Amino acid sequence: MSEEMQTKGDEQRSYVVAGATLSCSQGDQTSILKMPVSHGVYVKNKAQMNTMDFKPNVNIQPFGLCQTLANPTVAAATTANNGVLTPMPCTPVVTMPWINGKDDQLVENFAALINQSINMCLYCGTIKVEDDGQE
Repeated sequence: MSEEMQTKGDEQRSYVVAGATLSCSQGDQTSILKMPVSHGVYVKNKAQMNTMDFKPNVNIQPFGLCQTLANPTVAAATTANNGVLTPMPCTPVVTMPWINGKDDQLVENFAALINQSINMCLYCGTIKVEDDGQE
């Protein structure tokens, strides 16, 4: 299996593996994508991820401090601080699989996760892959 795929526009597409770096548009830190149990498919000896690897605190870890008022803890802390935005610890609320997987490359019956895949937190954060984790 190829570790990289053809380009789409100017971006090189690649498969995402355990240990990839993720970011959230509402968090102040990156986090590491985790894989508790391998699907049995590997890229460069690292477990390959699929679009169903989206579970909060299992696959997707917190992103430091959350800064959106859509998060009830941030809203409450901001209200208590006289309206001054008060970031609070991130608790990702992700309820759906990753989108933009590679549908023609299945990993344990689900689309392979690629570096252009995204997900959404219910608190209005866009979660994306910053580094595919292959290196």
